[in-house]
Amino acid sequence: MKKRIKSMITGFRDGFQSYFGARVLTEDFVPAFEAAVDAGLEHFEIGGGARFQTLYFYCNEDAFEMMDTLRSIAGPEANLQTLSRGINVVGLDSQSREIIDLHARMFGKHGVSTIRNFDALNDVNNLTYSGQRIAAAGLNHEVCVTMMGLPPGVDGAHTPDFYIGVLRNILDADIPYSSICFKDASGTSTPQTVYETIKAARKLLGEEVHLVFHSHESAGVSIAQYVSAVNAGADQVDCSLKPVSGGTSQPDILTLWNALRGTEFDLGIDVEKVREVERIFTDCMAEYFFPPEALSVEPSIVFSPMPGGALTANTQMMRDNGIMDRYPDVIRAMGEVVAKGGFGTSVTPVSQFYFQQAFNNVMFGPWERIAEGYGKMVLGYFGRTPMPPDPDVIAKSSEALNLEPTERIPVAINDEDPTKGEDVARTALAEAGIQESEENLFIAATCRDKGIQYLKGEARVNVRKRAPEESEHGEAAPPEATATDGTPYAYRVVVDGVAHTVVLDGDTATVNGREYAVEVAPEENAPEGGGAPADGAVSPEQPRAAAQNATSTATTGGSLRPVSAPFPGLVLRIASGPGTKVAKGDLVLVLESMKMESEISAPVGGTVERISVSQGDQVKSGDTLAFIRES
Repeated sequence: MKKRIKSMITGFRDGFQSYFGARVLTEDFVPAFEAAVDAGLEHFEIGGGARFQTLYFYCNEDAFEMMDTLRSIAGPEANLQTLSRGINVVGLDSQSREIIDLHARMFGKHGVSTIRNFDALNDVNNLTYSGQRIAAAGLNHEVCVTMMGLPPGVDGAHTPDFYIGVLRNILDADIPYSSICFKDASGTSTPQTVYETIKAARKLLGEEVHLVFHSHESAGVSIAQYVSAVNAGADQVDCSLKPVSGGTSQPDILTLWNALRGTEFDLGIDVEKVREVERIFTDCMAEYFFPPEALSVEPSIVFSPMPGGALTANTQMMRDNGIMDRYPDVIRAMGEVVAKGGFGTSVTPVSQFYFQQAFNNVMFGPWERIAEGYGKMVLGYFGRTPMPPDPDVIAKSSEALNLEPTERIPVAINDEDPTKGEDVARTALAEAGIQESEENLFIAATCRDKGIQYLKGEARVNVRKRAPEESEHGEAAPPEATATDGTPYAYRVVVDGVAHTVVLDGDTATVNGREYAVEVAPEENAPEGGGAPADGAVSPEQPRAAAQNATSTATTGGSLRPVSAPFPGLVLRIASGPGTKVAKGDLVLVLESMKMESEISAPVGGTVERISVSQGDQVKSGDTLAFIRES
């Protein structure tokens, strides 16, 4: 009799995260989920991880409503599972005990059966309280040991002995659990490491404990890993469904079914019904833009371990910001930041910290700018790293963040942090005029400004359903400008055969989407009153006059100075509105880029005369964000 190997279907959570950066609208995939339930599949990953915040950030949807919808379809007996990042729960930042407890209770309330709970640093202190609250909420707690492979010649934990040591720490901490998972988010562990680790875990745990192995196809070895895992004693491996299987996601369940044919193992699926599910699922996702990097195996990923679930989230953000051409450089820079950061497993949130620091090293110069998450990690604010971080990086991080290294338990630090907890979320809701509920408290605590935007009805949908339309030059074509009955006036100006869109609006000239402070004075041959020529023509002297006066002093007051975006990003908060008096260095607004918040300060003292952007706008490097009248 063959041994039944169970499989959780990850397509509706990790598949979305791995292919689309988790940006998928619920209504688009519901028919496929219904078909999967009808096909007899019973165990699904449906949320958590990036599929919580992303629904508020990019989909203008409520994650709790999504969970309710899928539970209503699956019925009461299905095992619906979500992913939690230890004390970070479903965000990049770690949380207080109040929010960790609220996470377990809210997810249980909205139909979740099992929560898979991991810590990227394998610090058991980060799993203890979170695991206790999951169990206290009546849910199955699947506790994790996180894994990754290291490049040849690099030593830094991540051996079978290290993983079994983490498992022993979990057992010694008496953390309640229903099952144990070994999770390789980057798919880089060698099959031999997987075999030795699972074999030793089975020996330690005995035959009754449900043992799971999870990986991604990113490095091309996931099927070999899975076969090694089941031969070593794993009870379950995770699989996805076409069209979000393989590549950066989990292997397809039909691929694993084929790999196990003729062996002593069986997945217990109806193959023809699964094929029909995949046909329906493929139709559901037909309009979505499939990033090329999500579709293929990348053999070099082992040298710069980037999890499949984080890779496309980052490439989607780089596309949003128009800097996708720098992606290969950032990936090449990953190896150094992993080694100098203490060899935490490259899985969210640590993988994001690695990527952010690699991004900074490429965009601003090596170690010139320390990403906040990376810096806090090497300083100990997220727990103990598997290996000591580089001393020079610790020193740079301490100086940049004005923080001393710590060995305190992170959740204790978070409980004392005046910026975290239910009271902070409650105040944010009240200030925004939003009704308080436990769900809204959790959204505000974990999603912060963007969560408040969603709850206020101000969120925008940013889901890529097709490749962006591009001009012949490879960039999005600017909107066509047309003249109006008054100001602003729009012109098409051709200089040396190159067309430019120019809009004149008072003392602002917008050229191809970028704003400049100008003073426009009528020439002798201009129409009476200084307005635009009746036929929309532009005299040779007009653009020359505007250019000569682009940085001149306005007719009243001091110079009008622009505040420019130093890099591409999203306008997260506007701190100083029109009329606000600011000193040089005062905060004007906050940009978010690659999930990092950056404060944009006033270049001069004066009065904010105009804010040229709105909250939620995507801006490019050099775009004008505001104007300050210098005093």
